[in-house]
Amino acid sequence: MEDSPTLGKRKTPEEDSCVNTENPERDSAKKRGSLSRSCIHEVAVPSGYASTEDESIYGTLSNPVFNGEMAKTYKFELDPFQRVSVACLERNESVLVSAHTSAGKTAVAEYAIAMAFRDKQRVIYTSPLKALSNQKYRELHQEFTDVGLMTGDVTLSPNASCLVMTTEILRGMLYRGSEVLKEVAWVIFDEIHYMKDRERGVVWEESIIFLPPAIKMVFLSATMSNATEFAEWICHLHKQPCHVVYTDFRPTPLQHYAFPMGGSGLYLVVDENEQFREDNFVKLHDTFSKQKLGDGNRSERGKASGRMAKGGSGSGVSDIYKIVKMIMERQFQPVIVFSFSRRECEQHAMSMSKLDFNSQEEKDDVEQVFNSAVLCLNEEDRNLPAIELMLPLLKRGIAVHHSGLLPVIKELVELLFQEGLVKALFATETFAMGLNMPAKTVVFTAVKKWDGDSHRFIGSGEYIQMSGRAGRRGKDERGICIIMIDEQVMEMNTLRDMVLGKPAPLVSTFRLSYYSILNLMSRAEGQFTAEHVIRNSFHQFQYEKALPDMGKKVSKLEEEAALLDASGEAEVAEYHKLKLDLAQLEKKLMSEITRPERVLYYLGSGRLIKVREGGTDWGWGVVVNVVKKPSAGSLPSRGGGYIVDTLLHCSPGSSENGSRPKPCPPRPGEKGEMHVVPVQLPLISALSKIRISVPPDLRPLEARQSILLAVQDLESRFPQGLPKLNPVKDMKIEDHDIVELVNQIEELENKLFVHPLHKSQDVNQNRCFQRKAEVNHEIQQLKSKMRESQIQKFRDELKNRSRVLKKLGHIDADGVVQVKGRAACLVDTGDELLVTELMFNGTFNDLDHHQVAALASCFIPVDKSTEQSQLRTELTKPLQQLQESARKIAEIQHECKLEVNVDEYVESTVRPFLMDVIYCWSKGASFAEVIQMTDIFEGSIIRSARRLDEFLNQLRGAAQAVGEVNLENKFAAASESLRRGIMFSNSLYL
Repeated sequence: MEDSPTLGKRKTPEEDSCVNTENPERDSAKKRGSLSRSCIHEVAVPSGYASTEDESIYGTLSNPVFNGEMAKTYKFELDPFQRVSVACLERNESVLVSAHTSAGKTAVAEYAIAMAFRDKQRVIYTSPLKALSNQKYRELHQEFTDVGLMTGDVTLSPNASCLVMTTEILRGMLYRGSEVLKEVAWVIFDEIHYMKDRERGVVWEESIIFLPPAIKMVFLSATMSNATEFAEWICHLHKQPCHVVYTDFRPTPLQHYAFPMGGSGLYLVVDENEQFREDNFVKLHDTFSKQKLGDGNRSERGKASGRMAKGGSGSGVSDIYKIVKMIMERQFQPVIVFSFSRRECEQHAMSMSKLDFNSQEEKDDVEQVFNSAVLCLNEEDRNLPAIELMLPLLKRGIAVHHSGLLPVIKELVELLFQEGLVKALFATETFAMGLNMPAKTVVFTAVKKWDGDSHRFIGSGEYIQMSGRAGRRGKDERGICIIMIDEQVMEMNTLRDMVLGKPAPLVSTFRLSYYSILNLMSRAEGQFTAEHVIRNSFHQFQYEKALPDMGKKVSKLEEEAALLDASGEAEVAEYHKLKLDLAQLEKKLMSEITRPERVLYYLGSGRLIKVREGGTDWGWGVVVNVVKKPSAGSLPSRGGGYIVDTLLHCSPGSSENGSRPKPCPPRPGEKGEMHVVPVQLPLISALSKIRISVPPDLRPLEARQSILLAVQDLESRFPQGLPKLNPVKDMKIEDHDIVELVNQIEELENKLFVHPLHKSQDVNQNRCFQRKAEVNHEIQQLKSKMRESQIQKFRDELKNRSRVLKKLGHIDADGVVQVKGRAACLVDTGDELLVTELMFNGTFNDLDHHQVAALASCFIPVDKSTEQSQLRTELTKPLQQLQESARKIAEIQHECKLEVNVDEYVESTVRPFLMDVIYCWSKGASFAEVIQMTDIFEGSIIRSARRLDEFLNQLRGAAQAVGEVNLENKFAAASESLRRGIMFSNSLYL
């Protein structure tokens, strides 16, 4: 290892080289650096680690430089971040490369592959999506030839030296102890920021934990603000150095313009030096007020509805038309227009009917590529409307790209775009993932998106990812981003944060799945247990890293507590402890009572409820009505997605300018206003016995103020507090735990009321003691949080999940995996508990293979269909059996103290939207016939059918593993009945 580095700056001959900082694991951080404008290099080193590399060839840990013969040469000069990354690889050490989309991370991955080829070793390249794996396979196959592909759909050359695969396949190989891994020297994780994904992020985390320490890793990521923390986790996990090479450098600088919807003109809001232009933002806002004066009744933006054939119009579309036309006139093409709705993408493209961007020669090229692409389809599928409609668009240089398109069309669009034959591409944000397909200009049609929970402004990380498509290296001096703004409420700071904000940190979404628990239990060597995985998760690492900060906070609070007056301390401390204990028990009780199945009956119009958010008590409010929010495929919230519209005390004038009213706790002498505020169930902190009448029309202020006066009058009549609903006597809840809680609360209340301080008039003294009690309480909570550790939470969950597995017969009392568990170990595409239940309770035995395919389709995630179709009789009974089994499993999980809402579990696990489609397809119907049966996008149907095929193959493997020959044959026949025509046509990349 080099001499111990000194702090400070070390000048280097290269002005644009990396800043180097060595960052050994927390206990011995050393730093050294050099001035730079393009990249930062850090390295996390395990304590006591000594490098054995020859410094004259490989440089040092904190300043890696490679002076040997390169494993691969490039046609261009490497950027500083690429040079440093290559030097880290040659040192045979793991590296995380964090850079913008178009910066050139692929060059680093290719170098790792070239090294493995040179050293006669194997290398694995993983990506999050099958479509990305296919594209990557094609790109790497052209470069290296000896490349294979393994996704759930396709396996090509599985013995190749370089294997491209999805991360799920890698995790499966690690669980099964695949022989292939003994020959692998490097694993490349592309798009590692996908670890944030709520549903699938855990697959990355488990794969990294299970990889043998001898295998080194290359992580490629979009820019993230905690890259060093991630490298420290890798170093802690595998006890080997992990380098971070980070660059914000954009080879092509960007200019960001805003376009006022319904107005005209572009306003430069952020220039290529990343300076925010406030003057232009003010001018932009002025155009809105002029517009309002000009036409007070401007219609709302045309919402997308209907299929492509219906086209689209409305002011939103004409704005897009204006922008695209202007982009073409100024020669700013090619352009990518991002929309957050697939239907909107199609509408915008269809509204360009008057525009044509391709020459006759380009039109001929498009037609030729198109015709050879559709040759892979059957005769009958070539005439599908979704295919025929595309050609006229593509010939004019216009295209659509989203996940609902037929795969052949989607890939065709990508290939034409790369060849420069598509000038205007209307895409959803998925186009910003993966392969480098830059344009000169990027347009955002909206600044808000629906994320399954709410309409929110897009985050800076999302904006960075999408805007990164603007500006082609070597072709454009600068990239152009145009943001369409249709809301006055977009404040200057919101826009500034969106465009110039920091990239998001990578946060762990670690969770325990039954699939993982069973696989860990069935591993013979016992080296990896669920406890091992929990302890080594990024989640636990991030938690432990936050401990020192908690320690500092405790010290600060202890200082504050010491300063507070302590006279009469014992009596006051006792009184406030009673109050805090009571508050905690009430909080616990309310979290049980406010479950939808218990509380909804009592939330009629006029019911008084107390609302509390975090540490803020918003006081008593009055229920207006309750609405159920659609879950749109997101994870169920604890309140079951219900919103209680509640009249609450708000600060005066808080709802002016159309903004949402801000609730504020009522203060003596302050004149506030009542406004209707949406409240989630978990925020209700008390239910009163009292109901008052609510006027039918709450728009006039007088109507709302009459309610305020009524509530204030009630509060003065009940100085001890409004009478509350008793969960046992009034709500008739008989649950033993809740009865016990109610008794404890009554006991504490009695102690509180007889306490001498309860009627004390010494307000100041009381307030001082109250603060002291609060400080002490916060200290206790922080200390217990520091002691408790996340491990305990996961341990409890593991214990509860193991109880579920025992009850269902997957494991025995000693935790040994049984036959049922062995089957579940092989299923990770659908709900493993539910499907094994059907395998073992005989549901599948009574069905033919067409019904099996249809029933299995309920396990595959798919867009919700809005059409309620009448299921044929041969499918209704199996569906009913599936729903009953799902309910049984949910109830067992609930009994075993897991947070599972039975109805939500059944609804989110059983998705019957494609049953009819799959049944008819399995029986031989044509694709043109089945797409008439649903409003789900063609591409989504195909994607689901391919996942279903993968799922049926896993079920076949599970049946084979437990010796169920009949079932094995049935699953094989079901899979076979799907594999034909356009549903399984080859990817154009393969």
